Amino acid sequence: MTHPPIRVVLADDERMVRTALRAILSAEPDVEVVGEAATGAEAVSVVRELRPDVVLMDVRMPRTDGIRATEQILATLDPPPRIVVVTTFENDSYVYDALRAGASGFLLKRADADALVQAVRLVARTDSLLFPSAVRALAAEHARVRPAPPAWVSRLTGREREVLRWMAAGLTNAEIAHRMEVGPATVKTHVAAVLAKTGTRDRTQAVIAAYEAGFMKPR
Repeated sequence: MTHPPIRVVLADDERMVRTALRAILSAEPDVEVVGEAATGAEAVSVVRELRPDVVLMDVRMPRTDGIRATEQILATLDPPPRIVVVTTFENDSYVYDALRAGASGFLLKRADADALVQAVRLVARTDSLLFPSAVRALAAEHARVRPAPPAWVSRLTGREREVLRWMAAGLTNAEIAHRMEVGPATVKTHVAAVLAKTGTRDRTQAVIAAYEAGFMKPR
């Protein structure tokens, strides 16, 4: 089965960074760079107009930063694009705030071309968590743990708790189904219930919520 090209918007205030990203992605037959933005406000406007599948979003931009731009995009588009934060420092609190705002993951600016392309394909076409160990490390360092667990923790069933832990480990629905010896449709139902009960948009936000609730413990 042939998929349509993954449509990507690049948002970064440095022209050289956008040029490098465009060169790498445009060399791939299944990826199409459809637009660019130099500020967060411009990113919101361009994304609303072009409706890409994936946005590569610099976290620090003038006037409107990547965090606010992410919030505005996700609040106004349905279905929303998948947003990947591009950053210099992986333990940056700005990156954590972007993930809390709804970004699907983050990518280091020093990542090689293969990692960049893999990240775009992963968030666009799979249900797995982007770089799960890095997301877990960031959550473990920056999670603002609440004094008491939120109500959703007690509402999770045993199966949903198990699924949330496998989600945090970066497993896809098919991989979770294999581990739990159930069908993929059953796992999909559990994942949907986890997202609904945690009040989160996707797997990344669910993992962040799990750490902030104390459900997942830093190792």
